[in-house]
Amino acid sequence: MIEVIPSVSIKDGKVVRTQKGDIDDVLVYDKNPVDLAMEFEDAGIKRVHLIDLDGAKIRRVVNYNVLELMAHYSNLQIDFSGGIARDEDVRTAFEFGASFVTAATAAVHDKQTFYSWMITYGSEKIILAADALNGQILTKGWKKAADLTLMEHIAYYQERGIKYLKSTEIARDGTQMGPDFEMYKDVLKEFPDLKVLASGGIRNIDDIKKLEEIGVAGVIFGKSFYEGRLKLSDLKEFVV
Repeated sequence: MIEVIPSVSIKDGKVVRTQKGDIDDVLVYDKNPVDLAMEFEDAGIKRVHLIDLDGAKIRRVVNYNVLELMAHYSNLQIDFSGGIARDEDVRTAFEFGASFVTAATAAVHDKQTFYSWMITYGSEKIILAADALNGQILTKGWKKAADLTLMEHIAYYQERGIKYLKSTEIARDGTQMGPDFEMYKDVLKEFPDLKVLASGGIRNIDDIKKLEEIGVAGVIFGKSFYEGRLKLSDLKEFVV
């Protein structure tokens, strides 16, 4: 069964959503992150994707206090991302309550360091974020294009034992256009043993069902929930 994973993006201490991946162009929601964590847990959700947008911008963890509060007041597994650039950032995330750490920029620009995290913490706890625009990897808060294709990037780490991949088609993020189903089909065809977490463009329960049919292990959703198009009650069949 596909795992449903709500995302919580934090900027200036507030819950926000980006538009097409632009961390400087956000919509602010009247939600408290701790209240959200408790709401998710009450609905049977087991895991949340917490994004430190402030950290992503300056490349160091900033919102560890939000992570700590969510971990303290809920039993959710928290997948923390944003600003993970140094060994210190990974240690901070785990010390303040993260169950997993997801990193993107370091995996491209500091491969040896990212690989060392896989060795130190285990490939089940370090998640590769490979986010692309039209098949080309973008890093540094989706601001910088890398001379690297999505498939090349995944292959490098698949050979080194990565287990989890979080991948977004950036053009779909926050747009309600629907996920890039073909991209996920192509990734799973090439790397069938990877546990793929799909994100970006999730509109409704039908999108989630289609991703499950494709073989995606988990789906990360945000805007559709915050704007009332996807309700937690809609997810009952995916929550044990």
